[in-house]
Amino acid sequence: MPIDLHIGHLLSVHGLFALVAVLVYVISSHAVQQRRHPSAAVAWMLFLLFMPYLALPAFLLFGFRKLPRPASPVPAPAPRGQSWAVETIMALRQPAPAAYQDLAVHLDGDEARNALIAMIAAARHSIECSTFIVGRDRLGDEVMERLCAKARSGVRVRLLVDGVGYLMAGRPNLRRLAAAGGEFALFVEPLWSSQKGRSNLRNHRKLLLVDAGSPAARLWCGGRNLASEYFEGEGGERPWRDLSFDLRGTFVGQAHDLFERDWAFANGTAIVPESGPAPAMEPLPEHDGAQLVASGPDQEDDTVYELLLTAAYRARERIALSTPYFVPESALLLALCLAARRGVRVDLLLPARSNHRLSDLARDRALRSLAHAGGHVWLAPTMLHAKLAVIDDRLALAGSTNFDSRSLFLNYELMVAFHKPEDVLRFGSWFSRERASATAYVARAPGLMRDVGEGMLLWLAFQL
Repeated sequence: MPIDLHIGHLLSVHGLFALVAVLVYVISSHAVQQRRHPSAAVAWMLFLLFMPYLALPAFLLFGFRKLPRPASPVPAPAPRGQSWAVETIMALRQPAPAAYQDLAVHLDGDEARNALIAMIAAARHSIECSTFIVGRDRLGDEVMERLCAKARSGVRVRLLVDGVGYLMAGRPNLRRLAAAGGEFALFVEPLWSSQKGRSNLRNHRKLLLVDAGSPAARLWCGGRNLASEYFEGEGGERPWRDLSFDLRGTFVGQAHDLFERDWAFANGTAIVPESGPAPAMEPLPEHDGAQLVASGPDQEDDTVYELLLTAAYRARERIALSTPYFVPESALLLALCLAARRGVRVDLLLPARSNHRLSDLARDRALRSLAHAGGHVWLAPTMLHAKLAVIDDRLALAGSTNFDSRSLFLNYELMVAFHKPEDVLRFGSWFSRERASATAYVARAPGLMRDVGEGMLLWLAFQL
């Protein structure tokens, strides 16, 4: 066969395969009503056109970020007189505010560990725990042993661990919990999962519930995984700085409902139910109570992202953000920059060097933009893993969500929205204490190669 005919044949085959790949992308995206940012859609299209043999398998494995779901009912409006934060959260199909008491904001890893161990010890009927990682270390072993002891005593113990986090932790021995009479499940095992197209969607939610449904129900929550570096350090290494808290009250029921949905999905025992507003209830006084804000493939909206975007435009005096990784979507970055330009005090607290080097390299463009707009960027001397947003004296958001595209658009995450002014102030004080040891970021113009490298890394922002 002449060379030109051979090349023409190859081009025809390539074009046909690329056309099929694009059709698979368009039809499947329409069928499951996937919403994508324009830049992500363009990136997928270019990848499918020019490298269809790699792009099509990648799309089928990683290209779906929302679960198929029926059309949602129009959310119930928030009761009149509520704050913009409550109204926005309920408009995003999240529960109404619920009462809580005895909030403890943990000052350090030792206090967080003591609260966690005390809650496990106090359990009488049930323990439900969801985490990304259970470490094969002193802290992970201690928690597992205490959970096993409770299971042997007749307490119902359920442990949900993310499938990727399980591999990252070196495959800890979770079967010992089953041997003790407890239950465990992996959330979307990579490669082996029956949930096709879900391998890239990780359950990053972190909570521990004790005796849910009883007057003694209590919730432990925040950013800490069940591993030593998040609490007390290991092998002489300094522990990471992180944020967690515990509380009791009727609010705990919202976290329990979320755990039940995740547990059912991980075990394939039920379809994830449609999220929606909580049943009608007597409204709490304005600026009172707390709301669970779930984010991820099981939510129709990008809830935490849309709440942060709204908060940036509604803030009047202060925005304080703490996150280990800051690779924000362009609209969120613009909203923060505009807030700084109109006189809102915008403080962003990050580790000087995180545990993800690529994320550190990719963040500088956003940091320069925020600093040039008048924002204040602070670099903590040690690894800071806390996730917190404080808006004026109206709202504090604390939980598992990093302020980067992976957490905001791909992961299963949860945040707790606190509205009580005195508790918003407590989270603000935690932020101020952490910021006191940080140094100010100094924006420097990048060289050509650095600028090009940052741009290329931002193409991978969803994976960082």
